[in-house]
Amino acid sequence: MMRFRPRSALLHLVLFVGALVTLLPLGWMVAAAFMQPGEANSLPPHLVPADPTLEHFRALFTRLDFLRNLANSAIVTTLATLLSVLVNSMAGYAFAKLPFPGRERLFKSLAAALVVPAQVGMLPLFLLLRELGLVNTYAGVLVPYLASIFGIFLIRQYALSVPDELLDAARIEGAGEFAVFRLVALPVIKPILVTMAAFTFLSAWNDFMWPLIVLSDSSMYTLPVALANLVGEHVQDTELMMAGSLLTILPALVVFLIFQRIYVQGIMSGGVKG
Repeated sequence: MMRFRPRSALLHLVLFVGALVTLLPLGWMVAAAFMQPGEANSLPPHLVPADPTLEHFRALFTRLDFLRNLANSAIVTTLATLLSVLVNSMAGYAFAKLPFPGRERLFKSLAAALVVPAQVGMLPLFLLLRELGLVNTYAGVLVPYLASIFGIFLIRQYALSVPDELLDAARIEGAGEFAVFRLVALPVIKPILVTMAAFTFLSAWNDFMWPLIVLSDSSMYTLPVALANLVGEHVQDTELMMAGSLLTILPALVVFLIFQRIYVQGIMSGGVKG
């Protein structure tokens, strides 16, 4: 027979209330996206639409060209994820398994740079991209994702667990370094690569500041930037803004829920290995 534990019951009650408070705004946003114009501004606020409508979603894809912004986000996020996993996996593996002069000193310098906010480097990076002619291009948006200190650190910590004997056996069989990396190391570090892909996808999909800085052509805006413009142009149309917000967060939410367990396990294992 289970014993009643007041402390445990109180803890679960607090967690339940906290989860409810966290989910309530999200639930209202979903409901408001289907409300009739003006209904979301009523007092007290409605938690369920009185007469659900899809008119706001139709407006997003007909009058406001949200489909193009959705495609822009899909292109940028997909390329950012693939390139980030490729470059960071090679760099992390090199720092973990390939000896070269100054390796440890360079890695410590990179690790120390983790404390520097990303916003500090935006201005010099923008000026560099302007000189290269990459402003207002997808390539300019992708540059920060090509190699990240966090990604290199995460994969390097996990790659340290790959047995050196396994790599040496492949070299004895005549495999080159790239073949060793592709055929031996990659399958072993696959869990952390999935974690890195999920992390990059979420970051790139939700990124607002960098695309706003680099892109000047509205036809190239990603969803977060387009949504910010939507707020400025339709500040009184709460239901339309909630519909746009719902479409913006839905793909990221789905990806996170699908890879949640792998994502958390990869972060935990990457932080303790080595």
